[in-house]
This record gives sequence, C-alpha cells and structure tokens, in this order.
Amino acid sequence: MARRIWNRHTILAELRSRGMTLAKLAEIYEISPHSVCHVWKRPNAKAEAAIADFLGVPAEELFEFDGRYPKRTAVVLSSKYDTPPASPNPNGRAAA
Repeated sequence: MARRIWNRHTILAELRSRGMTLAKLAEIYEISPHSVCHVWKRPNAKAEAAIADFLGVPAEELFEFDGRYPKRTAVVLSSKYDTPPASPNPNGRAAA
C-alpha cells in the first residue's frame, strides 16, 4: 500500500470525517485551543502530538510536509572548530 501524503487539508478532512474539530481536540487533550489552531503556522509539540495521537499516525509523518521533521538541533559551528588552531610561531610574534 502506498504511503499517504499528509498536508493541512488532508489532516483537517480526516479529523472531520471522524467527527472531530480542533476545538474539541484541544478540550479532550487539555491544551489551549489557540495552540491547536495555530499548529499550521508555527510548531507546537503538544498540539502536534494530540492530532497525531487522535489520528493514530506519527507526528513525524503528519507534519513532514512543512519541513518540521526530522527535528534538527541548532549547530553553529562544526566540531572541527572545537579546538583552537596551533599558532604557526611558538613565540606568538609576527615573523619579520
């Protein structure tokens, strides 16, 4: 069976076909209704988890359409910059 492609509209359609609204979902999972409504514009782990749990689909699969998954950690510099480079002149002075 082919993997289902999820987006905002298919997620909402699936919720509605099961008789669920975002407001009722927020009430059931005891989270803010605003966080569930804004899940399309900005990431919210609790809201994403509630929707995924209700639909029985991993959040990584549901919300991969907008680049939220896989979760990435912020890395400013690579590990090659962890140690300072050795000075070319052991005395620390510029060569004349």
